[in-house]
Amino acid sequence: VQLVESGGGLVQPGGSLRLSCAASGFTFSRYRMSWYRQAPGKERELVAAITSAGGSTNYADSVKGRFTISRDNAQNTVYLQMNSLKPEDTAMYYCNAFRFGRTDYWGQGTQVTVSS
Repeated sequence: VQLVESGGGLVQPGGSLRLSCAASGFTFSRYRMSWYRQAPGKERELVAAITSAGGSTNYADSVKGRFTISRDNAQNTVYLQMNSLKPEDTAMYYCNAFRFGRTDYWGQGTQVTVSS
């Protein structure tokens, strides 16, 4: 099983980034996919989640209206489009795959730094 995140980097406040998470080794289309983030000294928090078929999404209040989660089940990939980035969005971003009653999976993370 692999979850490989990409797309992180350094961006100025107000800028945009698109994170990708490529999945392999499990039946991607049966898993709810989520993005979490963890800033230094803080707990890991849920940023956004999308159901297995992509019909429903939910977001942390802090990113509503700025971030969009989506998925492509044909490509086994989940995305996080991040717009209007703020310094407080700086964190390591992790991809998570969850299915009730099964072990969930985590990626290694991709760093997002928002700074001028």
